[in-house]
Amino acid sequence: MVQKAKILLVDDRPENLLALEAILSALDQTLVRASSGEEALKALLTDDFAVILLDVQMPGMDGFETAAHIKRRERTRDIPIIFLTAINHGPHHTFRGYAAGAVDYISKPFDPWVLRAKVSVFVELYMKNCQLREQAALLRLQLEGGGKAAASGGAKEPAGLLAELSARLAAVEEQAEALSKQLDDESADAAAVATAAHLERKLTGLRRALDALEPGAGGASALPSQN
Repeated sequence: MVQKAKILLVDDRPENLLALEAILSALDQTLVRASSGEEALKALLTDDFAVILLDVQMPGMDGFETAAHIKRRERTRDIPIIFLTAINHGPHHTFRGYAAGAVDYISKPFDPWVLRAKVSVFVELYMKNCQLREQAALLRLQLEGGGKAAASGGAKEPAGLLAELSARLAAVEEQAEALSKQLDDESADAAAVATAAHLERKLTGLRRALDALEPGAGGASALPSQN
């Protein structure tokens, strides 16, 4: 069973959180509420999120300050942030949002379909990254197990597991390719396109590592970094 992605909704007004939940419920992911910047930062200490929807205008710690804290933490700095604002802002205000690390800046009232489509892209990218990390972990376990078996004179055959890993990786590669084509067709945000390209590069590295383990390949190459 594929684990659901978590989406963090940050707004000090309960009615706005309720509206966001109604819009995003169709994605069938886990929606987590936070009514302040401080509460959002606490949630980010323990859970991993695919994307953050962050209200700009909040009492105390506003959206810009909250985003700055998120981007300073190594654990959370790569999580996409979509700013939501009811302020009639000008170019300078919008620039401040992007400078704070946002991948998008949406004014209220917004089109529910557009917001849902944008969030779904980042959820898909997050899920593909999770699948990639799982394949890399399985490959590392196989390499470690093969080394121990050789040291103890074991005769465990890795070909079956390598074939299974290759098939699973092929499925992820196919999905990533389809997602990249979808982003191209829809003229998606530059941040989403860049994230998809980064994912494809990591997939290519993992495929090369798998190919190097095939009989006659001349030894294993280093596994790709998962950062």
